[in-house]
Amino acid sequence: MAKWMLRRRSADFTAISREFNIDPLLARLLVNRGVITSEDFKAYLGDDGSYHNPLLMKDMVLAVDILVDKLNMGAHIRIVGDYDVDGVCSSAILKKGLEYMARELSSRSEIDVYIPHRIKDGYGLNMSIIENAYNDGVDTILTCDNGISAMAEIERAVELGMDVIITDHHEVPYKISGETREYLVPPALAVVDPKQEDCDYPFKGICGAFVAYKLIEAIITSMEGDETILGELEELAAIATVADIMELTDENRTLVKRGIKKLATPANIGIQALKDVSGLDGGAVSTFSLGFIIGPCINAAGRIDSASRSLELLLCENRLEAMNMATDIRGLNETRKRLTEQAVAEADRQIEEHGYATDKVLVVYIPDCHESVAGIVAGKIKEKYMRPSLVITKAESGVKGSGRSIEGYHLYDEMTKVSDIFTKFGGHSQAAGFSLEEDRIDELRQRLNENCTLTEDDMRGILRIDADAPFSYCTPGFLRELDKMEPVGQGNEGCMFARKDVSLVSGKMFGGSGIVGKYRMRDTDGVISELTLFRKNDDLRNMLVSKYGEKAVTDAYNGNGNGEVKLSVAYYPKWNEYQGRKSVQLIIEDYC
Repeated sequence: MAKWMLRRRSADFTAISREFNIDPLLARLLVNRGVITSEDFKAYLGDDGSYHNPLLMKDMVLAVDILVDKLNMGAHIRIVGDYDVDGVCSSAILKKGLEYMARELSSRSEIDVYIPHRIKDGYGLNMSIIENAYNDGVDTILTCDNGISAMAEIERAVELGMDVIITDHHEVPYKISGETREYLVPPALAVVDPKQEDCDYPFKGICGAFVAYKLIEAIITSMEGDETILGELEELAAIATVADIMELTDENRTLVKRGIKKLATPANIGIQALKDVSGLDGGAVSTFSLGFIIGPCINAAGRIDSASRSLELLLCENRLEAMNMATDIRGLNETRKRLTEQAVAEADRQIEEHGYATDKVLVVYIPDCHESVAGIVAGKIKEKYMRPSLVITKAESGVKGSGRSIEGYHLYDEMTKVSDIFTKFGGHSQAAGFSLEEDRIDELRQRLNENCTLTEDDMRGILRIDADAPFSYCTPGFLRELDKMEPVGQGNEGCMFARKDVSLVSGKMFGGSGIVGKYRMRDTDGVISELTLFRKNDDLRNMLVSKYGEKAVTDAYNGNGNGEVKLSVAYYPKWNEYQGRKSVQLIIEDYC
């Protein structure tokens, strides 16, 4: 069970409610999320947000000037992206944006894209990509969602006489010299990455596709060009922001809010095709559909086959061709799901059989796991065991892995402390990728755990509760108020309420193996509501039996109890839509 923590930010919620004509409880929810001043509330609740000026980003002006000159010269520009959804969307943004400006300038520039193959190339630039670009007569390499850690590769490109522009959003590599960090920035002509220490850009948490968008925005603005294309590019940047799990705060929230509106009827033909084949042809999309339906489909091609297939879809201008591509990509995503399930089962087996469950940092080696799903598996293991998790697979040379972390454990920093083990690594606080020799896996496990300072409390996970709210508060009117929080997601989480000492009136299980539980519960105000639990239903019953005994719990489940079977629930309300009708549904997140 997670550790429940009540958010305790105080404010005059009644005054806020009057000023902005919102429910006082919604005012509390927003204050809990850092919306404090009147300006904050106006920005959060307003229909139109704004973006920071892209020219505030270090080297942005330089990158714009170089690319405009290159287009005027008719130079051969090669975009080098990445094989995940952020890299594919970044590549599509740059390709569409630069070709658009080339047409505006009547430029004869050749603009092409190379996305590394996950297995053959690995992440980001490698020497082969550099040599091939030189042999193909490329004048300028433009990276997106990668490049900040490609020191040797960019040095080689410069040596060969090519110009390089980096656009990235990952942490800048560094080495520790005494008490200081020495940052290792590659010798590109321009390095556009808000994570640079000397970059004054006011918001560091944007994804690679948003950086790419800002570059195109800056070019179009500098040329006083038609900004119509930026609407379509916003769609792609919004998808990448959600799929790459960026925090939906500051301009990210503005981007996703705008993007979701546009994606109801997307300008991008490929995205419309993905919506159609995924059953999202009804128009409206949400952060859920971006993060769990559209995003994984775009990712699937790079995991199972080649990310170039997803890029082709995003660049496609023919409706019929796009539908065929989208159908194939959705099929790849179904394959990815099966591979993930198999690998998660194997990871669970190893953790239990080898006694890894007592480790603070989980390091699991699954040689035959398709390396494309290692990150997904690491994420699922992290969620189950609430520990930083690294999943390693066999590679053509040595082994490769992906890691996912929990709050309070900066994965990239911890990996930097044992950097001598890796042949290559990169990432940020919550996710990383790496390579090493097979015979050093046990050493990696040992040293990460020796260095780890996480406590048992840290590894319980934290569930932040907004308020002790009675069931009666969750009316259709209040849910319409909650709609003002959209889009919700990482960094702008939906509401979470708790209620202590509720009585179990009855309970029923549905689905295979009772996977879904429906419980009628009476809160301390005497209001009876139905709550739904989508996991751990057996654990719930076992917990109640241990407290109250088998007979009392059985009677309560059958509706024959006397009110003695009680528990506390953390829950949230949401809309349930069925056959065109909307009703309020209460979902149990946790219990004790």
